[in-house]
Amino acid sequence: MVDDVGPGSIGRGQPLEGAKLTVTSKEFTEQLILGAIMGIAFQAAGAEVVDRTGIQGSVGSREAVVRGEADAGFEYTGTAWITYQGNSKPIPDPREQWLAVRDADVKNGVTWLEPSELNNTYALAMNQANFEKYGTRTLSDVAALAKSDPGAVTLCVEGEFANRADGLPGMEKTYGMNIPAGNVTQMDTGIIYTQAAKGACTYGEVFTTDGRIKSMNLVVMEDDRKFFPNYNAAPTVNSDTFKKWPAIAEVLAPVTEKLDNNVAQTLNAKVDVDGEDPHQVALDWMVEEGFVEEN
Repeated sequence: MVDDVGPGSIGRGQPLEGAKLTVTSKEFTEQLILGAIMGIAFQAAGAEVVDRTGIQGSVGSREAVVRGEADAGFEYTGTAWITYQGNSKPIPDPREQWLAVRDADVKNGVTWLEPSELNNTYALAMNQANFEKYGTRTLSDVAALAKSDPGAVTLCVEGEFANRADGLPGMEKTYGMNIPAGNVTQMDTGIIYTQAAKGACTYGEVFTTDGRIKSMNLVVMEDDRKFFPNYNAAPTVNSDTFKKWPAIAEVLAPVTEKLDNNVAQTLNAKVDVDGEDPHQVALDWMVEEGFVEEN
């Protein structure tokens, strides 16, 4: 990364001067933005940063940190707990979920820093017209509607969500829904938002931090039984790197603290709706927030 940035509210005294740090991320919009945010923070604190953002699939970026091929990246607590650490039941309390993940990853040579409020989990969402028609606000309401008017509940979902234990089958079980297979249409992620927006299906499976929720004015159903795992984003650092450069924690802490679903939706929309470059979106936000200054 070659951003010409210096310390703003973070990185004063250049605590990472002399460090050469490789930053990684997965390939989707939010991860590209978070990877750039982390790299820009490191640069402001004096580090030379190698950009390895955009690795395909969760496991690739994770393994890069475990093996020390990358030094750090933002990861999600739910993904670590279920996908990497092999647990089947999420922990409902976000803080306890983070603590459990942090403690379990010590033996894998991965250090988890404090989490953000940004929680990129699954949800169902509907357009304003259907919201006015059916008035559902929670997944329990959707379950009640599926009983009283089975034809009203049609779903647009990804193939993965349709088959995952922490997706549709588990959601139906938890809420006592029985949605006929004919009412469920599988499609690519991006198309789900447009189909839900125009009402082609009553409910679309969405990610809670996606910028298209805001831009398409969709109404998100509350997961009132707390079925879906917490996917709070937190910095993960190779433990050997962290021992050598413990200042990474103080550099990233104020930035992580500022991240929540509202910030994520706004930044993600700049890329997914307005067509801006993820790295530029990250840089603009870091400057606007006063974290770094452009030289």
